[in-house]
Amino acid sequence: MTYELKHVFASLPQMERGVAKVLGGDPKGNNFLYTNGKSVIIRNIDNPAIADIYTEHPHQVTVAKYAPSGFYIASGDVSGKIRIWDTTQKEHLLKYEYQPFGGKIKDIAWTEDSKRIACVGEGREKFGAVFLWDTGSSVGEISGHSKIINSVDIKQTRPYRLITGSDDNCGAFFEGPPFKFKFSSTDHSRFVNCVRFSPDGNRFCTAGADGQIFLYDGKTGEKLGALGGAKAHEGGVYAVSWSPDSSQLISASGDKTVKLWDVGTSMALTTFNIGTDVMDQQLGCLWQKDHLLSISLSGYINYLDKSNPDRPLRTIKGHSKSIQSLTVHKNKGRAYIYSGSHDGHINYWDAETGENDCFSGKGHSNLVTKMAVDEADQLVTCSMDDTVRFTSVTKKEYSASNLVKMDVQPKHVSVATGGLTLAVCIGQVVLLKNQKKVFTLDSLDYEPEAGAIHPGGSTAAVGGADGKVRLYSVQGNTLKDDGKSMEAKGPVTDMAYSKDGAYLAVTDEKKVVTVFTVADDYSVKNDFYGHHAKVVTLAWSPDNEHFASGGMDMMVYVWTVNDADKRLKIPDAHRLHHVSGLAWIDEHTLVTTSHDASIKQWTLKF
Repeated sequence: MTYELKHVFASLPQMERGVAKVLGGDPKGNNFLYTNGKSVIIRNIDNPAIADIYTEHPHQVTVAKYAPSGFYIASGDVSGKIRIWDTTQKEHLLKYEYQPFGGKIKDIAWTEDSKRIACVGEGREKFGAVFLWDTGSSVGEISGHSKIINSVDIKQTRPYRLITGSDDNCGAFFEGPPFKFKFSSTDHSRFVNCVRFSPDGNRFCTAGADGQIFLYDGKTGEKLGALGGAKAHEGGVYAVSWSPDSSQLISASGDKTVKLWDVGTSMALTTFNIGTDVMDQQLGCLWQKDHLLSISLSGYINYLDKSNPDRPLRTIKGHSKSIQSLTVHKNKGRAYIYSGSHDGHINYWDAETGENDCFSGKGHSNLVTKMAVDEADQLVTCSMDDTVRFTSVTKKEYSASNLVKMDVQPKHVSVATGGLTLAVCIGQVVLLKNQKKVFTLDSLDYEPEAGAIHPGGSTAAVGGADGKVRLYSVQGNTLKDDGKSMEAKGPVTDMAYSKDGAYLAVTDEKKVVTVFTVADDYSVKNDFYGHHAKVVTLAWSPDNEHFASGGMDMMVYVWTVNDADKRLKIPDAHRLHHVSGLAWIDEHTLVTTSHDASIKQWTLKF
């Protein structure tokens, strides 16, 4: 049994209101870089469905930048660690790791020979450092600021110059190496968010929360003027990026626009209007070859169109928060993946191309715990907002009429033929028929954790925190306790019937999966051992002979029902993140997701 990674559908950048997001670009112009949680995401700029994820930082990563050589990436995290790693091999071997200061790293810059690195941020004893990439020894001092430094850049032509921008409203200018503070500029009246040299080194600009962008001479640091006269933007400016020929630049602002500037005349040539919602604030941008990219507060990545500034060429969507639930459904022969995240956001993905979007309208307002597609082609979802929703996968639009308010928070849903849905809630088990509550079991003597309704709709199995699985028969619109229960090895975490209804699989906190044979009075078929930590999710293959389980140990196992020893282990499916959802596209393609907010597809060979 073997596996190989087939697709990676990456997370969006992790965004924070009022905080600039630094985008990295590779020197050849093929890829761009950003961070989310503990991950660095590398995406192909022409086809962003091609992605690679680096997950070796133990802490949240804040910024990543390619070396000008293109062979290495330096990434920095909230603890002040810088990791320098190989980009040419799939394994991304670590070359060096440094701790230039203690505290969050906010920006990184390399010298053009890829030999020196500057980093700045929220250090406790200092706000920046500049050092040799291969020894870590200092090549100057970043001084002259009294508060957090937000941004740093190094002139990519000799003589070297280094610039910084800080929350003390100042920019600072350094000469070197070794880099020494020369003077600071006090032109901004609020935080300086971004400083960048032009590629030819003749000029640099600083952008601030005051809506201003100032231009300076790259060699002397002398002020040359301001873009757009009194103000460049109505809101704060979070990021700037120069054109490859150094004649133009783009700027991203909290006023929900990106502007394209002619540097020679200091005039805006184009204003890109991204939207009107607060989530349309622009917090990052990148000019890479012919591509103009910007990032919205929503995490959406916009490819800007110079000839149609009010409509991006394309917008890359996805999840920026951890994914909690997942299912797959075929529509007109094409497989779609549905994913629900921590913030209530639900996305659907074309399993082949990675093209994706979210449902329109107002949906869940909190974590989506579980999802399934019923026979009426509705995505049935339950959420911590105390609702169960039924959303048509063909209309792809939320509606207030397709929402069922629960008495208490639901944690698990399953569906069966005849319009049946079983919702397991805190202290309650609820049977729904055609989107209406028809029966509620409460005052139970156990805490229900998960449920599964037999595909035929005749039986409902409910797993409890006491490690028991109880069977109820569905009689008309009621659930009747059959007085029969089976034992799992510990508190139940998830459960599902095989597609043909022959087996019931149950996962528990004691690291075991137990499979019961339905026709044999639910006798134990096999126990499946292998996980090193709590098992949290499982999914049956359409072949009814295999199923997959995922756990807090970051492992995914694919098991064979008839032979507990015949198993396939996918270690580090989502490195450093536990697996939160599994689904099958066909008997040879498994989909996994996790708290890293990415979705992966694996090709399995048995």
